[in-house]
Amino acid sequence: MTANQLILRRDGENVGSIPCEDIGVILVDHPQATYSHAALVRLAESQAAVVICGRDHLPCSILLPLADHSQVVWRLREQLDASRPIRKRLWMQLIRAKIVQQSQNIDQDRSAHSKLLDLASTVRSGDPSNVEAQAARVYWGSFLGDEKFQRDQDAGGLNAMLNYGYSVVRAAIARAIVAAGYHPSIGLKHSNRSNAFCLADDLVEPLRPIVDARARQLYRQGITTVTPEAKRGLLRLLSDEFRFAAETGPLMVSLHRFVASMGECFRRTTKRLEIPLPCK
Repeated sequence: MTANQLILRRDGENVGSIPCEDIGVILVDHPQATYSHAALVRLAESQAAVVICGRDHLPCSILLPLADHSQVVWRLREQLDASRPIRKRLWMQLIRAKIVQQSQNIDQDRSAHSKLLDLASTVRSGDPSNVEAQAARVYWGSFLGDEKFQRDQDAGGLNAMLNYGYSVVRAAIARAIVAAGYHPSIGLKHSNRSNAFCLADDLVEPLRPIVDARARQLYRQGITTVTPEAKRGLLRLLSDEFRFAAETGPLMVSLHRFVASMGECFRRTTKRLEIPLPCK
């Protein structure tokens, strides 16, 4: 670390430096990578998330900064006090948005496209009929057009690329949650006691289709597994332009606005959750 710069070294030689304040997420994948305690502390102070990849090259751990928000106690209180109807209404909006975005990944001349839009319109508060699962069956059945594809979280190839992309966006959302003074383990729908990122898993749902689209694009370019090129392509999603309400900007910035919109719903200043949408 030098003057708040993250120094990158290879074989003992400096190969680059990046201001810590410009870093949102770092993914560490190489098994022989090393880093200093000072570097981790400075990254945390700069509100950066550090994602550690395992032997399968998929993210297995996230290092997040502790919230340094001036109203963190109030934010946690409003998160804990959010009523069940509010949480169910938010979940409905997240799932509707997810299914609508899934439809955008399917050619309009395929029946699955209109079927997904129809399903999105039937999602009710809390999604008691599990329309999300019904939509998933329709969506993945047409995801690669006439080529058969089965979504399997434990499989390699395109499935592994999807897992990697979801983990990248999930880490960025967790970072935005902590930066806003909320706690990522207190979810809206997800509530697994062994999951420290339930809220991040809730909020990532409508953004999964944008990962799907990028992974499929890479797959059709001949990249069929989690290669360095695939990782770069998926990581670039965080800097892609997204629409949020009447504004556009990088997804990393839009995620902070996304979480802020959730907070407004918690405080009952609005019932509508604003969700980032990809710029076409």
